[in-house]
Amino acid sequence: MIFLRRAGGVLMILVALVAAVVAALAAFFCAAFATALVPVLVAAALVAFFATFFLSCWAGLALFGLQRSQRPAAVAAAVATVVFGAAAGVPLFRPMPRPVGPPPGSDVRFWDLPTGSRIAYSHIPAVGRPRPAPVVFLHGGPGTANDGISPAGRALAADGFDVYAYDQLGSGRSTRLPDIRGYTVARQVADLDAIRRRLGADKIILIGQSWGGELAGHYLAAHPEHVAKAVLSSPGVLWYGASRERASGELWDRLSPRQRERAESLASSPRMSAAQLLAEVNPSAAHALLGDDEADELFRRILDASVSAAQCPGRPPASLPANRPGFYVNQMTIADAQTLPDPRPRLRTVTVPTLVMRGECDYKDWQVTYDYRRTLPGSTLVYVPHAGHAIAMDQPAVYLAVVRAYLLGHRLPLPPYTAATPPT
Repeated sequence: MIFLRRAGGVLMILVALVAAVVAALAAFFCAAFATALVPVLVAAALVAFFATFFLSCWAGLALFGLQRSQRPAAVAAAVATVVFGAAAGVPLFRPMPRPVGPPPGSDVRFWDLPTGSRIAYSHIPAVGRPRPAPVVFLHGGPGTANDGISPAGRALAADGFDVYAYDQLGSGRSTRLPDIRGYTVARQVADLDAIRRRLGADKIILIGQSWGGELAGHYLAAHPEHVAKAVLSSPGVLWYGASRERASGELWDRLSPRQRERAESLASSPRMSAAQLLAEVNPSAAHALLGDDEADELFRRILDASVSAAQCPGRPPASLPANRPGFYVNQMTIADAQTLPDPRPRLRTVTVPTLVMRGECDYKDWQVTYDYRRTLPGSTLVYVPHAGHAIAMDQPAVYLAVVRAYLLGHRLPLPPYTAATPPT
């Protein structure tokens, strides 16, 4: 009988431990509804752990006749709380490596926009007399800024275009917002229009890659009168309401088992997991726990683990730009885009000449790309063989030839693709 009572007491202690851990986690995340201060969240978790463990031990052990005072339960609760705090705190609060991004080069300048954004940019002036509309490159991501102006941009400058490439808000060397809820599609559109005004241009030419193509689409819906031409290379989802299922998971499905294991280990680290859960409750608390420096570096490592899956098999391996990516602008802007109303009714009235480029091995569903072709009445679709999502990376010569021909009004080196279904 004594043995059974003691065994029952051990079982109750284990039950008390599990209950205390659950209570601590609940208190941690519930407190985030009221505050973004991480010390307060931690204090709430430790108090909940101590109280739950103490009450459970005292009641449970008393039930088995093994305790006649509260003191042993209080001591056990105090010891367990210290051990729990240390075990949870070390992985949760141990800083991760911080990024060592490239310092601003001699060609990097900054715009202080009326939107409040401080935007890093590079500019190559036109050779000879500049054409009326400058070219503005829009990088992908959101948050994966390029290293200044690409070879294609330099070639366009030689053709007489003023060429600009900028780090979008929250990425590269541009502003990081203290309140990450400010990363929205509308803010990016407002920044782009402020840049147009800063350039003194009534019309601009937009060249967007992936998310940059999606951003160009939203700008076209808001300010079509200020776009001379647009080039959308592997554009992102035009409207998530029609493409929510197709928009997620395609790249993940192409990862090798080793790549997937690496990406999963990075994305499921204790600090990242806690930040992602907190973001559902209070994005400011997530940002306070996992700051921009650490989040951006972790984001870079996840991108490094998966970038080759965006290419056609057999292409030379790609590498990420040295410029610093932006984790929170990526997460928050995508979340915001998924809540926006359908822009397609507006875009069906936009007649701006638009080139849509699709690579043979693009991981995005065909309908994501074709949505632009069937929505924009002034659009032309070009299908690029042996190219993945980043056409300029897999087929740089073809990419440049097509873009130059389109902007200069020459015959395209590849025929327009007119079918509603992909080539077989």
